Amino acid sequence: MALMSRKVDYALLILSYLDGRPEGGCARAIAERFDLSRPFVANILKTLCHRGFVASQRGVKGGYVLARPLAFASLSDLMEALDSAVYLAECNGTSGPGGCPLADVCPVRGPVAEVHRRLCEVLNGVSLAELVRPHARTAAATVEA
Repeated sequence: MALMSRKVDYALLILSYLDGRPEGGCARAIAERFDLSRPFVANILKTLCHRGFVASQRGVKGGYVLARPLAFASLSDLMEALDSAVYLAECNGTSGPGGCPLADVCPVRGPVAEVHRRLCEVLNGVSLAELVRPHARTAAATVEA
């Protein structure tokens, strides 16, 4: 089971394409660049637009551009925008009625919750800029060393 859905994976490709292109790009060009389904790319772009990651421009020179710098959004932000909240186990994603019937007696609920917390911390700590520009992350690590 993959933690990151195909939609999130493709969204990262789309954002990497738009990063550093002030003129932006259209769904057709992005789909061709990565050999993806144009309707699927268009659907992801629409969601990214509604969630504030990209902005659309109409007209002959229309297309999509980044709405904000990728350094200000985390992998967790993107995953939640495209799928839903990330949770390690069912008991981390539900509360109240309808939650896990074993919650009161489960001996591993606490440790699983701690792993979930750590996972969320990592996902929140990775900016989209680090993912689409891995060379910048390597350079920053070299400077710190």
